[in-house]
Amino acid sequence: MTSFNRSTSRRLKKLTQIPSVWEGDRRPLSSPNQHSDSEEKGECILWVDYSQGVVRGMDVVASDIGPEAIVRTLMQAMEHPHSPARPARPQRIVVKDREIQFYLRGVLQDLDIAIDYAPELPLIDELFRGFADILDSQTPDLPPQYAQILREKAFAIWQAAPWEFLEEQQILSIEINKWDVGTIYASVMGMLGMEYGILFYRSEESLKQFRAAVLTDEESTEHLEEAFLKQDCLFLTFESADETDEDEDEENDLADLPLSEIDPTFGNIHPLEGLRSVLYDEEALIIFVAIESLSRFIRDHRRQLHEDIFPTLSRRYRISLPQSEESTKSVPVTVSTMPQLAAELEDMAGFDVDDEESENLDSPNFQSLQDDLIPEDSFLSLGVVSWEMLEYLRKGVSYHPAGEIKEVGDGLPVILIQTSRPKAKTVIERIEAIGGLRAICFNPGADPFDGDRYDLGLLQTQNGELFLFGEFLDEDPIHVEARKKWNQRCKNTKGYCGLIIAKGLTGASRGNPQLRDMMALFEARSLSPKDLGIGTLQLMPQLKFE
Repeated sequence: MTSFNRSTSRRLKKLTQIPSVWEGDRRPLSSPNQHSDSEEKGECILWVDYSQGVVRGMDVVASDIGPEAIVRTLMQAMEHPHSPARPARPQRIVVKDREIQFYLRGVLQDLDIAIDYAPELPLIDELFRGFADILDSQTPDLPPQYAQILREKAFAIWQAAPWEFLEEQQILSIEINKWDVGTIYASVMGMLGMEYGILFYRSEESLKQFRAAVLTDEESTEHLEEAFLKQDCLFLTFESADETDEDEDEENDLADLPLSEIDPTFGNIHPLEGLRSVLYDEEALIIFVAIESLSRFIRDHRRQLHEDIFPTLSRRYRISLPQSEESTKSVPVTVSTMPQLAAELEDMAGFDVDDEESENLDSPNFQSLQDDLIPEDSFLSLGVVSWEMLEYLRKGVSYHPAGEIKEVGDGLPVILIQTSRPKAKTVIERIEAIGGLRAICFNPGADPFDGDRYDLGLLQTQNGELFLFGEFLDEDPIHVEARKKWNQRCKNTKGYCGLIIAKGLTGASRGNPQLRDMMALFEARSLSPKDLGIGTLQLMPQLKFE
């Protein structure tokens, strides 16, 4: 048995011993009327001064923590008690658990404290009854009679994965005409692989106001939060059931997790209520009908919804309600696509693009922006290759020249991308297959939701396609310095630069590839954002509920 070391015992014995009886116990944090697993909530340890009627120490611990925890809480109760109690040690301790009694007798034997047993602890019993009443009075996240069926319908939506073919602005109307709700408007989140879920707006006006606010206040996090809370909608979102794993690697895509690790969350947002992760009975029925009708609509029109043009579709369903106190057994619902509204929202998203930029976006120079060329786990750097090294490189790798380069300055400015050998080979073959590399450019980008500004690294191939190779925060001092050097070196070379593809990402040369690791050199021209002429690229925002 673990016991206090001598210095701790001497310190505790110096505390004033008061003629008091303390009660101590450890019990699960649950109510007898609740069916939840008490192990998930842990256990509460309480030490109270029965003589004075005050709580001296309290702690919540995991259910599998050993008996040492009750001693640690007792030490706090003696040396650092809750106000208004003062540091002291009791003359007598009473517990209702024989194992705890014998354990404390062994640990506290040098402190002159009597350890007794009693079948009841009046003050602690009263306190835990109060805790149970509080737990019983708490409103559950979902009405118990609808909780299971709502989770089942949520998982059905997850497996249907509407975000694979529906964008946020491609709104579906769901006409219910029940529970004081006429039509709600469903916006699907998740196409960008960030946050997955569905927002069910109670009005078309609320939907438009929020999207306009997001696009207008892209610089202000405070205004975005205010706009978020002014929405009028119900929501279903999905998150990782294991929050610790999600925190350790925020880049994990939720869609890669098995169904057992996905947790649906329901809630409500209203300008006067704010965010509430609780649904009441009528709200639960509304969102049940909305999810069920949406699931059927996706099942019936999945092929049409995959088309490039958002189609005009409408379908009527009769949705049977889960058992409830209502006399209504089913509700007729009409689900429709809203191509006109989708077009209006797309126009709103591009409201700050002037005519010149709009023409550039439609020009052959800007066919598309893709992010699937450079592997996500690649090592990336902006640097320079000396003229001497460049000669060796041109002879030893797959070399694609861009013209006659004058050797001015300290060398050729290059973007170096290091990945695994198979992935490097795939990148090289793909660039070669579409005619080679035309240009390298850094273009401004913005996230309208959090206000962040980016320097986007782009590769332009000979067929006019643009590929994203890096996203750099404007405020990153390391990148800012690297960009200054890049610009000066490109000026020295009259706009010539290069792209090096290297292997060895998992080897000893990771982050510092040697000549033997380099597999290809593509020489190209450096373009300024003005030369490229596509304006600031904006990332469409995704919402996160916390």
